[in-house]
Amino acid sequence: MTDKRKEATKKVDERTEDGVKTTHTKQAALVSNRIEQDDRASFFDLRTTTGQILFIVVTIAAVTLVQCLPNDSIKSLLKLQLPQQHCKPEVQLVEKKIVTHESRPKYWVFGRNPTGGHLLHVHNVLQRIGIEQTSNDTTDWDLLWAHDYPFRKLNLQRMKRHQLVNHFPGSGYITNKVDLSTTKLQYIPAAFKLPAETAQFREYAEANPDKQFVQKHNQHRHIQIKRIDEIDFSNNGTFIQEFIDDPLLVDGYKFDIGVYTVITSIDPLRVYIYKGDILFRYCPVPYYPFNATNVDKYIVGDDYLPTWEVPSLKPYYTKYGFGMKDSFDAYVRSTGRDPTTIWEQVEDAIRLLILKKEPLFTGLLSRYAYKRSFFEMMRFDLVVDNKLKVHLMEANMSPNLSSAHFKPNRLLYEQVIYNLFQLVGVGSSIRRDSFRKQQSDTEAMLTSLKNLATAANLCSELPCTESCAPVECQLCSTCMEESDLDDLRRAYREHMNCGDMKRIFPVPKADQHRIDYESLSAKNQFMSRWFEEKCKVDHSYC
Repeated sequence: MTDKRKEATKKVDERTEDGVKTTHTKQAALVSNRIEQDDRASFFDLRTTTGQILFIVVTIAAVTLVQCLPNDSIKSLLKLQLPQQHCKPEVQLVEKKIVTHESRPKYWVFGRNPTGGHLLHVHNVLQRIGIEQTSNDTTDWDLLWAHDYPFRKLNLQRMKRHQLVNHFPGSGYITNKVDLSTTKLQYIPAAFKLPAETAQFREYAEANPDKQFVQKHNQHRHIQIKRIDEIDFSNNGTFIQEFIDDPLLVDGYKFDIGVYTVITSIDPLRVYIYKGDILFRYCPVPYYPFNATNVDKYIVGDDYLPTWEVPSLKPYYTKYGFGMKDSFDAYVRSTGRDPTTIWEQVEDAIRLLILKKEPLFTGLLSRYAYKRSFFEMMRFDLVVDNKLKVHLMEANMSPNLSSAHFKPNRLLYEQVIYNLFQLVGVGSSIRRDSFRKQQSDTEAMLTSLKNLATAANLCSELPCTESCAPVECQLCSTCMEESDLDDLRRAYREHMNCGDMKRIFPVPKADQHRIDYESLSAKNQFMSRWFEEKCKVDHSYC
């Protein structure tokens, strides 16, 4: 009994162990299945590393597939049609642009107010032709634009050869109002310095009792007609000048003429005027009935009457598009008179005055390292009487170039400035980083010896083939010194770049009768002969 009970108990224990084993096995299987399911789920879970890697791989594959497909393949796939073209990924080339700063010639401004609006048009033109502004504390510059006379405050005697200044030393010999007005010249009304020439003035006034006079100051202020007993003869720095009392009038208004004039060289002298237009300024009040106490009748001030407000000139200027000079010329011709006589006198007056003053410039230039480092633009103001006789009144060293008061003058000023810079070589079609001399090939392209050579037959025959002593042989290239060739190169380039600038000295062929050739300096005679010889083969030099 006991044995049977032990055997039964053993079987129960075995069954129990088998059940426990079975239970453990089932539980292990369930856990394994759950782990496998979790692993499968985590494979697509972006929160896991595996899921993130899978997402990136799928994205790259999709993008690559799209690039491989032709443009119409999407439509084909939607229609369950296989694309017929082979996979050729489209490759886009991206051009990388490298921006570099190109070095340009530099300029700086000298004056009491170098950033003022009065220089706006100067800045505009310089920027447009590729000249960039630099600071005033550097020596690395190409152009100095001085609104004030610079030679008293700046040491410019040792400038670099390529540097340019827009004034000549001694320009005051022309622009000083006392000096100009008291210069003995047929176009300048009689004038007398005070108090030094008081006696001479009284003699002149007694001999011309019908004349009227104005007392002027060098700063051009408080000008008014005065009786002799009203004149302050002790006022130093003033002068008395004859008043032009029968002026040419347009619609009853007196006017003056402003001619922009450029000196590019002294000894030899070369002078140009801007022919593109002339500045006309009309008095704001009609001249008649005359009243000496009303200066607006006969003195042109800042608030002058512009051309486009003068009734007879307005149609030419505003409707037909003419400039101030052409509008005036048309009016004069409509009255039955020829304006040409006015402009011939204007050119002659400017030319004779500068020629008279040139020796004073030459003496000062000898103090500077390079006498070719300067140019000058000034405005000569003239009046015309009723007989069409021209009278030279004054010259302005730094003429007004601001259109703040009269907006339409902007075009005149910027064209004057542009033509000035082209003439003197500041403007150039050659790419450059400064005004320094270019490479020899570039310089030869601009000006070569064949551009300067003249008088071929004369220079190839006796006596010029054996001697340079005869005057007529001095223009032969075999007889010229380097300084002569340099002067001719500059003259040639000015001629090629003159634009709307007209040369009035050396004298054009039509005006040669106005100059005493023998009275000219040796260098001026040399330059005049060169232009004469060039005129024989090219009429543009005439």
